[in-house]
Amino acid sequence: MQDRPDARELLEAVRAFLEEQVVPALEGTRQFHARVAANVLAIVSRELLSGDDEIRVEWRRLLALLDASSGAAPESPAALVEVVRSLNSKLAARIRAGDADDGPWRERVLAHLRATSEDRLAIANPKYMAPRAER
Repeated sequence: MQDRPDARELLEAVRAFLEEQVVPALEGTRQFHARVAANVLAIVSRELLSGDDEIRVEWRRLLALLDASSGAAPESPAALVEVVRSLNSKLAARIRAGDADDGPWRERVLAHLRATSEDRLAIANPKYMAPRAER
């Protein structure tokens, strides 16, 4: 088994090539699409780095928020994603039913949604979470 370059290093190399060599050589729509491709590679790289941790943290928050049984987390990432989707569907149903319109549960829901949004932004666009002076 080959240790290096690993998947993240390969993604970073292609992203750097696009940003440093391809984007400057293009114009207009093609340049835009090359920037988008480089950004997609950066997102995938960050997801590989912390995606599994983020989904586990979200799963734990959802279990606590919905007072669901805690059982062990599914072993495979795909199964965990499905469980989180199911829990998010239950949360959405409760929000639609008005359970989060007021009271202490509303504050817990808002805290969960803020944390989940911040976690997703950290993967999709970490610059957005930086103070404005650093952007």
